[in-house]
Amino acid sequence: MNQEKAMDFTIRFEEAAITAVAIYFLSKYNLGLSVWLWVLLFFSPDFSMLGYVVNARIGAFTYNLFHHRGVALALLATGFLMHLDIFITGGLLLVAHSSFDRMLGYGLKFPDDFKHTSSGRIGKDK
Repeated sequence: MNQEKAMDFTIRFEEAAITAVAIYFLSKYNLGLSVWLWVLLFFSPDFSMLGYVVNARIGAFTYNLFHHRGVALALLATGFLMHLDIFITGGLLLVAHSSFDRMLGYGLKFPDDFKHTSSGRIGKDK
């Protein structure tokens, strides 16, 4: 295994671990919602791709806003400091989803093209 493949595996494994831990904590801060609703909520940050209907710059901004772990950590911190389970849950959901995406090789988007990500190019022109 060459060094690039080994690093890619290490990063994906790390992201899988973060996803698993976030999902575990979501089970503790589940707000009493059903599992089926959680499956829908887990993928809800991907609706931010609708910004690409406007243009690539707006699409990258909206996508990155809902996939940035800094935003997720800010929600988590706010939730813990203010004792608001809805913020804790929202932050955990964003951490879980964004780590899941990164595990699959999708990173934050550059404003020039949807396929140009912080994890490299995605799709056929990889």
